[in-house]
Amino acid sequence: MNFKTLLYVSIIGCLIASCNEKVKPVLSDTTKETTKEMDKTTNTITKLVYPETKTVDQVDDYHGTQIKDPYRWLEDDNAEDTKAWVTAQNKVTQGYLKSIPMREKIEARYTDLFNFPKLSTPYSCGEYYFFSKNDGLQNQSVVYRQKGLEGEPVVFMDPNKMSADGTTAVNIASFSKDKKYAAISKNEAGSDWQSLYVMEVATGKKLTDNLEWVKFSGASWHEDGFFYSRYPEPKEGDELSATNSYHQIYYHKLGDDQSKDKLIYENRENPKLYHWTSVTENGKYLILNVSEGTEGNEVYYKNLKNGGDFIPVIKGFTYKTYVVHENNESFLIMTNKDAPNYRLVSSSIAYPGPWQDVIPEKENLLQSVSTGGGKMFATYLQNATNKIYRMDYDGKNMSEVELPGVGSAGGLGGYEDDKTLFYSFTSFLLPGISFKYDVATGKSTEFRKTALKFDPNDYEEKQVFYPSKDGTKVSMFIVHKKGLKLDGNNPTYLYGYGGFNVSLSPSFSTSRIILLENGGVFAMPNLRGGGEYGEDWHKAGMLDKKQNVFDDFIYAAKYLIAEGYTKSEKLAIAGGSNGGLLVGACMTQEPDLFAVAFPAVGVLDMLRYHKFTVGFGWVPEYGSSDDPEQFKTLIEYSPLHNLKDGTAYPATMITTADHDDRVVPAHSFKYAAQLQKSHVGPNPVLIRIAVDAGHGAGKPVSKIIEEQADQWAFMFKNTGTEVIY
Repeated sequence: MNFKTLLYVSIIGCLIASCNEKVKPVLSDTTKETTKEMDKTTNTITKLVYPETKTVDQVDDYHGTQIKDPYRWLEDDNAEDTKAWVTAQNKVTQGYLKSIPMREKIEARYTDLFNFPKLSTPYSCGEYYFFSKNDGLQNQSVVYRQKGLEGEPVVFMDPNKMSADGTTAVNIASFSKDKKYAAISKNEAGSDWQSLYVMEVATGKKLTDNLEWVKFSGASWHEDGFFYSRYPEPKEGDELSATNSYHQIYYHKLGDDQSKDKLIYENRENPKLYHWTSVTENGKYLILNVSEGTEGNEVYYKNLKNGGDFIPVIKGFTYKTYVVHENNESFLIMTNKDAPNYRLVSSSIAYPGPWQDVIPEKENLLQSVSTGGGKMFATYLQNATNKIYRMDYDGKNMSEVELPGVGSAGGLGGYEDDKTLFYSFTSFLLPGISFKYDVATGKSTEFRKTALKFDPNDYEEKQVFYPSKDGTKVSMFIVHKKGLKLDGNNPTYLYGYGGFNVSLSPSFSTSRIILLENGGVFAMPNLRGGGEYGEDWHKAGMLDKKQNVFDDFIYAAKYLIAEGYTKSEKLAIAGGSNGGLLVGACMTQEPDLFAVAFPAVGVLDMLRYHKFTVGFGWVPEYGSSDDPEQFKTLIEYSPLHNLKDGTAYPATMITTADHDDRVVPAHSFKYAAQLQKSHVGPNPVLIRIAVDAGHGAGKPVSKIIEEQADQWAFMFKNTGTEVIY
């Protein structure tokens, strides 16, 4: 995946939050202490009493329709009443989870499984190679530098020494053109806000540069500095919830204070646009990408040698378009313009005219194009699994890069003068394997293989196709132990996303071993709204067609039941971010179909999501309640607004985080309050609110282990599953 695509995906990402309770403010008079009834013979909770949540008389008029919003006060995460409510809810949740006898055994097993060295594929910078490594249970991976592939690795930066609780995450954003410096991005407590600083590549010395209020940015080097994206400094107290406006491009010169940085581009007339840049490898052109959100972008360029204004490559927000490389005064451009499955075209810079196909659109999705060693590498998705082809810059001399099996591969790319490239491969049953690719011969050799206490030969993976409600064929991956009896009694974890053109392909999860070795089934369908089968597949699950996504997920559950994999009493559903919306919508539409639901960091209030931080960027995907027709669609499936009093809902554990400034925790807070009010029956409906955590990126290992132990304990208890430990 190239840099531009990574930034695009970072706007909408999908990761699960975790919990590390620290602060316990005094309860306000609106929130009462929770009591629990205990079965003293089993030491488990038999009845939960939830915190009392006050309501307010808030009514909004949406185009003549009156909509009550009784938990509006929970949107203010800085209010003392909200903090007290969070503390009370966490107390109930943690009390319930700690009462599950198997939880400690699950945590011990997962800790043991997770305790193995994890290494990234190396990437080069001049005479040095860099890679990240986690020895096993370190909260954050450490970045190492070594001279050549045989040199002794030395620590370049260790984020574990930057915070006491491991909640500081750092990454190398980019290297300078002369390969002397590295721009480093740092995130605190899971927030999308970043700071940027600079280190010397050869010495690891940190320079004085420090840039704040950076978000959705890289560092695009030019001469003695770099271009980056930032927002104006927000008002104190509003950093994690207020709408982000006026995304700007600045140029920072090494050694200068940030106050001296030069404003390169802003759009005062359209404050909700996103802007990000890249510089071509030869340093000649600055590429500017402009987006309204997650659907389509404009591309401009500026000649850095001659100066002048930005010149358009493509205008309007109908298509997704990225400049991949500059070659012989032509841009190589990946686009879905006139090609729902994407194509690569060439456009002359000096004499722009009609684009010329370099890689024409094919039946399978062109997922990405990268360059390295003077070659191009096109990565395709074929039935949601990867195939990679190498070729010259004109698209000729194509040959397939031999992968070790059916799965997911990525990372094949580098500098023009690189002789050796690296890529990784993974599947549901194979942990990440790093391969070294010789550009001259086109041969791949295994470079590093993950050593894990897991035998993939004990399990099997398959891909099936099932009909959705309207007859559309949907693909789904299924993983389980060999010899599994299809008697309907297997605990099953159904995971989905279905949105924003995001593709779900095979990947390995250490946590998933807990499910599989206890006789469970993992299932992952490729829902409409995703990108697995091109832009048409994506559009079939967005805006007024969003119900297709929920139908695909519901019919995946019905397929698993009909085929004997599981039954409703054994079935859990899960998803994060847009996937949290998926879970929330499906559990309100079919509450009897599922035993357990895990809506994580979900978009759950579809009428107000666009009023917080970067939520306005999702309007092209979902629509907006400000539009009368789109309001009619949103109110039909908005999870918060479709909970019905007196309904027995699945056992539910909502997860969110106090520093989530992408999908703000107000979504989960309000949904949990309404769910606890509406729900009847013995199933627990809990909310797990992580402290000092965000949307998921950079989460420390300690929190990952706690969270996953809680999840599997909750699922196994509420599906009547006995563990083998």
